[in-house]
Amino acid sequence: MDVTDVAVIGAGAAGLTAAKALIDEGLSVTVLERGDRPGGLWARDNASGLSPAYDSLHLNTSKGRTEFADFPMPEDWPDYPSADMIAGYLKTYADEHGVTERIRFGETVTDVRRTSARWEVTAAGPDGPATETYDAVVVANGHNWDPRWPDPPYPGDFSGRQMHAHDYRSPSVFAGQRVLVVGMGNSAMDIAVDASHVSNGPVLLSARHGTHIVPKYLFGRPADATGAALARLPWRLRQRIAETMLRVAVGRPEAYGLPAPAGGLFQNHPTISDTILHRLTHGEVVARPGIERFDGSTVTFTDGTTEEVDVIVWATGYRVSLPFLGEEWTGSDPESMPLFMRVFHLDDPTLAFTGLMQSTGAALPVVEAQAKLVAACFSGRYGLPAPAAQRAATTRAYAAALARWGAKRPMMRIDFDQYVAAVPRELAAGIGRVGPPRTLSTSSEEARA
Repeated sequence: MDVTDVAVIGAGAAGLTAAKALIDEGLSVTVLERGDRPGGLWARDNASGLSPAYDSLHLNTSKGRTEFADFPMPEDWPDYPSADMIAGYLKTYADEHGVTERIRFGETVTDVRRTSARWEVTAAGPDGPATETYDAVVVANGHNWDPRWPDPPYPGDFSGRQMHAHDYRSPSVFAGQRVLVVGMGNSAMDIAVDASHVSNGPVLLSARHGTHIVPKYLFGRPADATGAALARLPWRLRQRIAETMLRVAVGRPEAYGLPAPAGGLFQNHPTISDTILHRLTHGEVVARPGIERFDGSTVTFTDGTTEEVDVIVWATGYRVSLPFLGEEWTGSDPESMPLFMRVFHLDDPTLAFTGLMQSTGAALPVVEAQAKLVAACFSGRYGLPAPAAQRAATTRAYAAALARWGAKRPMMRIDFDQYVAAVPRELAAGIGRVGPPRTLSTSSEEARA
């Protein structure tokens, strides 16, 4: 693979680690970032307008399980740092590793296409659109910025205000309002708790399906650190042990009026929250089933109950969006795009992705591992398996994910602990496929032979 210069799309965690790893391998790197600062979705008020970070946002994975291996977080930081602290951490990472100077801010990538020998990347910048060519492209634009709304919409018309969790910043918008939050993820729980301190009456929390609620601490330690101790066990055994520990510590979600989880603890992403159970037990947040229909300000739920509501927050997740890539690369659904090791495009490995995955744990160690794999490949130190072997491995990974997680983004799913252990093994195997570097003396001896 003959790669000299690489375009990295995005300066969030995935793009910054990709750029740092490529620089370490001696490659020329250009990072194209829509916003005005590094940090991606963690950078509140980023000029990109894509950050969903709100005032009360903190990590839901602990510092020790989230930090980069090559750049630990400060020891005096709390176990669950704030979004602003993480944004600062990413900026410092970029500054100290020579990445910031490679970033071109205010550049929105609009088109990426393959020519016979190079990649053409078009970006709209301050001086208008411009197209440049590169040997390879790393797509690191994230997948938590394009809001997913209910589709199809619920029957009836709602006369109040509707907003997506992506646009939430501060609970002041809910002061004196009757609030309904739809969803059971981390953002839904955070917003419901925030709103419950200023709303008119209890906040309603609606969900069609339940999830496991995991406190940030279990038995005096960060909950994910407790889970890490089980990492080497088969996931089904880990699941049984962890679910038992969770029931002992906090009980079942149904005891708090929430719907039963739709799957096992390591099959559906749990919600990490210390505060939601407290607000539920105090009646400041009240669980409701799924929505049936709207009639003005009246919301009818699937159990036949009704409530008067002023504002609805749809915490219904995000779509994977790659608007600059054609369907010849993404297929009809980018969520289903097969990638070897969730990194390399099967049709052309000079198109690589970092961060296009759904992890059971933190994202930062995953994208750091992916970045090292990409950089080693582009520099020639790592050799990919044969195309048929890549496809076979991807098919096996998909089948295993489908069996474990079902139809919810199975192509993107990874087990955090298994994956961050598997990538270094694959890197070592690929370095072995390339073989030791040829020295001058060896070459001379071969020439004489």
